[in-house]
Amino acid sequence: MPLSTREMGEKALVVKIGGSLLTRVPDLIPVLKASRRTLFIVPGGGIFADAVRRIKVDDDAAHWMAIAAMEQYGWLLSSQGLTVTAQLKIPSCTTVFLPYTCLKESDPLPHTWDITSDSIAAWVAGALHVDLLLLKSTDGITGEDGLQEQVSESMKTDVVDPFFISYVLENKIHSTIINGSDPERVRDFLKGVPVPGTIIGTTF
Repeated sequence: MPLSTREMGEKALVVKIGGSLLTRVPDLIPVLKASRRTLFIVPGGGIFADAVRRIKVDDDAAHWMAIAAMEQYGWLLSSQGLTVTAQLKIPSCTTVFLPYTCLKESDPLPHTWDITSDSIAAWVAGALHVDLLLLKSTDGITGEDGLQEQVSESMKTDVVDPFFISYVLENKIHSTIINGSDPERVRDFLKGVPVPGTIIGTTF
């Protein structure tokens, strides 16, 4: 059964835009800006974080460099007409979160490549007590039977980072993965129309 948003009215939503969607940004941003829901956008790292991976530095340096890479992607997103903020609070309109200062102050996650912008977005959603939407360049998590409509226990996948699934399950962060390569699918999800994807979580 395809997925739709839960009955949440106009509740705010954290949306993580994967770095792999870089070329789709000009098509995605108008859809996000048009949503009636307030969206708090967490940027991925993408090509900016890939540059960090190619450099031999210790885990601490790599962690902060990768978060700085998220800010570079965030500024790219902002070039499409979005407001940016470094404050961890639900905004009055759809806004891009620049996470470096906030994460440097609270330092809530381990410094390892098992932690990427996926888990950082989950931490943001948990801190704000809202749901999380991950926009990827794939339909969701697949298993032996194809697309997994719901994941309720830890499993290995390369769709999200190794830390992510256990973290959102433990912290009861309702999370959904859909294909952000299709802006119409994103538009439908935000309107509550059923779309293919993967929900991560149990019945909370």
